[in-house]
This record gives sequence, structure tokens and C-alpha cells, in this order.
Amino acid sequence: MTLNPSIINAVEKLGRRVTSGDVATQAGIDVNIAQRELLALASEAGGHLQVAQSGDIAFEFPSNFRAILRNKYWRLKLQDGWEKIWKVLFYLIRISFGIILIVSILLIIVAIIAILIAINSSQDNDSSGGNRNSGGWFWIAWLMPDFRWFSTVDNNNYQRQNAKSSDKKKQMNFLESVFSFIFGDGNPNYNLEERRWQTIGTVIKNQKGAIIAEQITPYLDEIGSSVAQEYEDYMLPILTRFDGKPEVSPEGQLVYHFPELQITAKKSEPQPVSDYLKERSWRFSLASSGQVLGAIGLGSVNLIGALMLGSLLKTPEIAGYLTGFLGFINIIYPILLVYGIGFLTIPMIRYFWIQWKNQKIDNRNIMREKRANILVEGDSILKKKLNYARQFAKKTVITEANLAYTTETDLLEQEIQNSDQIDAEWQNRLDQSE
Repeated sequence: MTLNPSIINAVEKLGRRVTSGDVATQAGIDVNIAQRELLALASEAGGHLQVAQSGDIAFEFPSNFRAILRNKYWRLKLQDGWEKIWKVLFYLIRISFGIILIVSILLIIVAIIAILIAINSSQDNDSSGGNRNSGGWFWIAWLMPDFRWFSTVDNNNYQRQNAKSSDKKKQMNFLESVFSFIFGDGNPNYNLEERRWQTIGTVIKNQKGAIIAEQITPYLDEIGSSVAQEYEDYMLPILTRFDGKPEVSPEGQLVYHFPELQITAKKSEPQPVSDYLKERSWRFSLASSGQVLGAIGLGSVNLIGALMLGSLLKTPEIAGYLTGFLGFINIIYPILLVYGIGFLTIPMIRYFWIQWKNQKIDNRNIMREKRANILVEGDSILKKKLNYARQFAKKTVITEANLAYTTETDLLEQEIQNSDQIDAEWQNRLDQSE
């Protein structure tokens, strides 16, 4: 049996006593799926069902329920182990591009030196020959990068960052910054859909399970044509996911209430949410400006050196020397050249792609913000809809006091306790009547 990791994480974050509505909101998933997954999780992890007198159900899990699952399922063990291994592997992958860059530069420089020595040894040792080849050593000296400069820039930037904020995370090292320069640091909106549904669920719970469509539109993208907007078709996926029900006001306006999200396992204050779903802009690199400049400088040295090396490899005088080290360089030269070109070309293409991508993100954010402003300004029709929606708003908290049944204790014992409670209630009523 495969358990849903998002359900497990949601149960932990919510304090291990939850309802299906709580979990659906926290994980941003279908409320019916949450109900089914919670039943399975309770069965496998030693959880308990708690049934309120109203018939509503809460789930309570032991503090060590994740350890119980880990001992029971080898997949969870492997997953935990793989996550640790992957962190190490991914770090090695990140720094490998910086290492390859430095190795490439060193190979190119050593190869150029070896070729110039070979050319010198094949020519007469006269003054004209010496003058002709002295320029090659100038280019070698120019190509040789001062790695201490890059280290100084990196340290200076690191100290400035720490001076601004002592609690910031440690800055990436230069080898990591090379990977960041080439490929970036991932999609900043990788969990956009999860954020979207979590926020929508939170908005519904903050309104005690009763909303109007205008309270949700700031968190959606496209809401369809004018006809679809008029009939609020974009609300259908939300009704399906959170088991909602539409209601029609006397004026013919639609409001929506979500009974499952009105039930919670513990009292809580309304959670803060943003006025609209704001997508994060892509960044070219999270590396510091000094690290980016260092990567550009080394990449330029690498490419220029590769071009010079290609020219020298075509020199007739070294045809007899293309064995051993120089023979190896001659074989891998196409790889060195492609790497040198790609090192600078990929970031340049990515830069323009990011500008295009961010423009689209900005447009969507502006559109959602405008919808949020419509809700804030609120005309008379909107206010009537909100007032009508409040009629369906309520919040039911399942507490220990209003439980009718729980799987934690024996059924007969609970029935005796319930009968004692009923007798006590009747006795209190009789005493009050006298």
C-alpha cells in the first residue's frame, strides 16, 4: 500500500489531531481523497477515530506515528535514505561544473605551453625565431587567471552579506555559483499549484466555510470567457475539490458553502493569507554579483584559450608531437570547445528567456491584483452577496467534551460513561425544575 506523503506531512504540521477538512486545506488536496487517505493512515499508523455527537469525525495519531510507518514500510525507509544520498549527489553535481571549468582552463594552458615548446624545439634557435615565439608566452601569462582574485571577491561579498544580516543562510561557494550561473537555481514557482489550493482552502476556512466567487478569483489564473465568468464556471473545480455546495440568494446571486471545511479538530484563529496569489519572479542566479562576474571571467578565459588552442593544434610544426598528452588534448579538443561555447551561450539564452518569462508572470500578478481590488472596493451587489454568504457560515470544533465515540477506549466502557453523563444531565434538569 502506498501512503500519500502530503497527508503525512499535513498531519504532522496540524499537531496530529485533524479532520479531513483540516488536511484538505493544509495539503491543498481533494477533501474526499483526504478522508480516504486519513482512514488508511489511521489503520496503518495506529491512529484513532473520534466521532462527535453531531456525527462529525476527527482523527488522532500517536506522536511516533511516522516511526511506526517507517518500521512497517521499507519504501519509507528507502525514501528517507535516498533523500540523504540525493543531497550529497546533487551537491557533487553542482560543484562538478566549477571543477570541470578549472580543469578545462588548466588543460588548455598546459597544452598551449607544451605546443609552444614543441614549436620552439622544431625551429632553428636564431634570434628571429626567438622574437617570433615570444608573443606566445605573453598570451599564456594573460590567459593564466589569478584564482586568488576570485577568492577575494567571494570572501568580500560573503562578509558584506553577513554584515547586513547575521541570520542569513551561508552564501554558496564559488564552485556552486558556477552551476548557478549556467543553469540557474530552479523554478521559484515549483509548488505554485500547491500554494494556490492551500490558500483557497485557507480563505474558505477563514470565512467559516461560506464564500462568494469574488473572494476566490484573486487566486486563479484564467477564469474563462465573459459567459463563463457570468455563470461562475471557474468555481466548479473548487466545489469538486472541497466538496462545496452552491446556494442561490433571493436576488439570484450565487454563494458557496463547504460543510467539510467548517469542521475542525481544534480551535484556531483565522490564518493570514495574501490578497492575491503572487507568483515569484525568476532570478538569473542566486550567486553574488562578484561570483557571477568571476564565472563570466573564467568562462571567457576558457573560451579564448580553447580558440587559441585550436589554432595551435593546426600548426604543421607539431604534427609529429600529437602523441601522449598532446594527442589526448587533440582528441578531446571538440569537447573543450563545445564546453567553452556552451558555458557562455547557455546563460545568455537563459537571461533573455527569464525576461520573457517574468513579463508573463508580472501580467498575471497584475491581473490577480486587480481582482483583489474589486473585492476591496465592493459595490452594493457584492455586499449583498457577502451578507447572504454569512448566513451559511459556521464553525464546528470537535473537542473531547462533545465526543460520542472514540476507538481509543472500549465500546462498553464508553457506553457506560455516556449513560452516566445522560443520567447526570437529567438529574441536573430535575434539580433545576424543583
